[in-house]
Amino acid sequence: MASVTLRAVSKSYGGTPTVSGVDLDIAQGEFCVLLGASGCGKSTLLRLIAGLEDITQGDLFIGNRRMNDVPPARRGVAMVFQSYALFPHMTVYENLAFGLSLAKADKRVIRETVLSAARALQIEHLLERKPRALSGGQRQRVAIGRAIVRQPGVFLFDEPLSNLDAALRAQTRYEIARIHRDVGDASTVYVTHDQVEAMTLADRVVLLNSGETARQQGSIAQCGSPLELYHRPRNRFVAEFIGSPKMNFIPAVLVEASETVARVRLTDGEFLAAHVDARRLAPGAPLTLGIRPEDATVQTQWQHIVREVKWQERLGDATYVYLKSGIDGAPWVVKLPGTESVVPGQRLPFALPRHALHAFDAQGDALERCIEHEPNVQWQPPAGHGVDRGALHASSFAEIQP
Repeated sequence: MASVTLRAVSKSYGGTPTVSGVDLDIAQGEFCVLLGASGCGKSTLLRLIAGLEDITQGDLFIGNRRMNDVPPARRGVAMVFQSYALFPHMTVYENLAFGLSLAKADKRVIRETVLSAARALQIEHLLERKPRALSGGQRQRVAIGRAIVRQPGVFLFDEPLSNLDAALRAQTRYEIARIHRDVGDASTVYVTHDQVEAMTLADRVVLLNSGETARQQGSIAQCGSPLELYHRPRNRFVAEFIGSPKMNFIPAVLVEASETVARVRLTDGEFLAAHVDARRLAPGAPLTLGIRPEDATVQTQWQHIVREVKWQERLGDATYVYLKSGIDGAPWVVKLPGTESVVPGQRLPFALPRHALHAFDAQGDALERCIEHEPNVQWQPPAGHGVDRGALHASSFAEIQP
């Protein structure tokens, strides 16, 4: 079992950088997810670790050994591809045993290892079938099993769930998490564009920049635990990428700042306060407030502004209410319980609790949030009223609490 270390790793094609200045330490036994949009270089980075691409600049270490010039077969890694890459003319057993057979392992050892992997993946009953007789989820488990039998120090997954339907993705995601736990000390590097996979599987998420931002600032936008990226994004790019629906953004200017509270004025003259440290900015400096849909409640007990309902999405467990923002046509989104309903054209108080607000300066960098922990604020309608009643038609300004 091994750790993975990248030092100032870059990759260019014809002079065009795809991966820029990556410094990353993946501990032994860690589940690290490389997350980002298409074209950000996450699969390229995985292929650099696997040895399928040459590093343009920088150094790669697996364990304490520099791997830049070591061929893929000698790196102690096993890769699971998006396309499964199974041999169609071989049975499941033969696919699982292929790598060990090439290594001329003892037949008894091969059988014991293959059966152990098949039991872990719950595919014992499929060993005599060929890939064409398997479902997508079963084929993916066989591909994972082929990696397991090699007993590598590092597992590499390249978007392994993207070919599966929603139900199979959830099931296979659980299987991958269980396998990582059961294997023990093996490190896992997992590439995905799906933030749900990243949030549910990762010990640590590495969110990658793309395009000009990656060339100027390096490929890594932020690296940390899933909840760290969710609750304390380093910049607006991270805040906007993590979370679905996306964070709501509200332009404002700074009025005054103390150590724990920033008071701001919105473009239409309304005033709000946020628990952020904005002392590095001068009064009058432009900034952007951010609040997640589950924190932007519809009630009057918090500081709030009143906005018109554009439409709603009822998903059963939740209702997403889209409010007119007046900003480039992009609506603000509020998440309510699935039992609630609103009417287009209705005016509702868009509540913005100061402890739930984020703030970003003109360059998009986050201001430090001044809260000790992330509160779990539950939505509650005003006493005796539902959200679709006239009692929620409040004034457009609520006095800021001290």
